Amino acid sequence: MAIEDGSGIPFDAWRLVGGLEVALDVDVLFGAYPDRDGPPGAPEQVLPLLGEHRIRAAAVASLRAALFDVRSGNDELIARAAPEVVPVGAVDLRDPIGAARELERLAAEGVPAVRLFPDEQGVEAGFPSVRHVARRAARLGLVVLTGGDVRRFWQPFAGLGASVVFLDTHFYHLGDFLVAAADEPGFHTSTRLLNSPDALELAAAELGADRLLYGSRAPHYEPLVPLLRLATSGLKPEEIAAVAGGNAERLLRRPQS
Repeated sequence: MAIEDGSGIPFDAWRLVGGLEVALDVDVLFGAYPDRDGPPGAPEQVLPLLGEHRIRAAAVASLRAALFDVRSGNDELIARAAPEVVPVGAVDLRDPIGAARELERLAAEGVPAVRLFPDEQGVEAGFPSVRHVARRAARLGLVVLTGGDVRRFWQPFAGLGASVVFLDTHFYHLGDFLVAAADEPGFHTSTRLLNSPDALELAAAELGADRLLYGSRAPHYEPLVPLLRLATSGLKPEEIAAVAGGNAERLLRRPQS
């Protein structure tokens, strides 16, 4: 893939990526947003896209579960569990009682993580439902992958000893994540939006590279952008490998590749 560098001169992005591969992408979706123009999200279309970007496996959540029908969407996803698909459950934060019951069911099914969709469901960090779900997930030992502004959504998880991956941490808000995560060893962040010149390096220096997880949000975001940033970062090779899947595999209790 050739990308212009601003001078009108294209460069080969894949040459810069080199031999980097992603063992486990923490942010992939099956399904489509009904109110947005976007790429098809069927597994038969998403999985080849991941392969084209050297992503060997992905933690996948269902937009059907998040937006339409929690149980059937989660069941469809669980049925697709495979070496390249780690199923991640979804719950409806607008129904905290039902969400807690679904968490119990997911844990019993062996699902390792739950993904929260606060923006899509119109839920704010201060709603009691979010804290209720956070507590239940922590008690069950489920990893939480959550969207939302990290400057607010860190609060419902504080003091729970929970393992949380903030999927929408923007480099503008990285400082807030770093100070919140300093007191919460279970707080992690996706690298998807950490595309400033020094964001990955700063996070690794302050907290350790084990807090960073590669996420693409395929197929609704370009997987090459965070891949290119990671490959060209100043992190050590072993740190890059950890960010590119080792950390996610550890969190989701999978054998290391």
